[in-house]
Amino acid sequence: MKATIRNNWTKTEIQEIYDLPLLELVYRAATIHRAYHRADEVQVCTLLSVKTGGCPEDCSYCGQAARYHTDIKVQALLPTETVLAHAQKAKNSGSTRFCMAAAWREVRDNRDFDRIIDMVKGVNDLGLEVCCTLGMLTEHQAKRLQEAGLYAYNHNLDTSEQYYDEIISTRTFDNRINTIDNVRKAGITVCSGGIIGLGETHKDRISMLLTLATMPKHPESVPVNALARVKGTPLENNPKVDIWDMVRMIATARMVMPASIVRLSAGRIEMSETEQAWCFMAGANSIFTGERETLLVTPNPGVSEDMAMFKNLGLKPMAKDVKEESCTTY
Repeated sequence: MKATIRNNWTKTEIQEIYDLPLLELVYRAATIHRAYHRADEVQVCTLLSVKTGGCPEDCSYCGQAARYHTDIKVQALLPTETVLAHAQKAKNSGSTRFCMAAAWREVRDNRDFDRIIDMVKGVNDLGLEVCCTLGMLTEHQAKRLQEAGLYAYNHNLDTSEQYYDEIISTRTFDNRINTIDNVRKAGITVCSGGIIGLGETHKDRISMLLTLATMPKHPESVPVNALARVKGTPLENNPKVDIWDMVRMIATARMVMPASIVRLSAGRIEMSETEQAWCFMAGANSIFTGERETLLVTPNPGVSEDMAMFKNLGLKPMAKDVKEESCTTY
């Protein structure tokens, strides 16, 4: 029997789930996962940075902030033809979702945004789910993206509302929520999660999950990122995220948002195949693959490596729209 999807979780309830003995937590999460999703399928997504670096924000984890001295090179908005070629290559490699990221603080109504609209139309015509992450946007801008065929918009909370000011000062937590609300009003699906390893407490992680799990509608996609430590950023010397913290976070997200796709996102390059297997067992059912991953423009396992891992684990790429069909328990 499927667990009831709830939007009235309390912090105490999520804390009790998060604090379960690890093996019990993974078992419960895996059971719920199988009630809502095909346990042998993982959605394969590709992310392309279509405009890189030079961002005016001061997100402490991000190598694309103009104020930090990193090895990431500033790159103007890519030509539409180049982006569509990358999208076709991603589709040929088994991706069903293609996400385009631009290092902007916010979307502006200018020629660059018009070009993004053309990219969205082009990728949509290829038969891929189109996702964008472009910073803050208005309801009108969200509606333009929706009319162009945008399927999903990524806008992560990053961390808890209480810890947010410790990580970013150039925008507020409420700015994040407002953009997500604008995306919802436009009829676009929401992709929103966070990052662990920023120096936050376990209570901050639980608070972030509480915000996501008590939205009027859960995000259809919840990325769980482990901090990718980029040289030159304020967080470059933070310790590597413990794998069991990652597993615990994924399992808790799965239990409180059972129907959502939970994405094993940044940090995968530092995980062994065994560690990734634990994340899939805990309820992760999506990965980014290809040449690059995440807004941090950090290295990512290649497609051939991921397909070999899938073969070893008995997994296969999720077909487009299969997540909307009735699910079989395995």
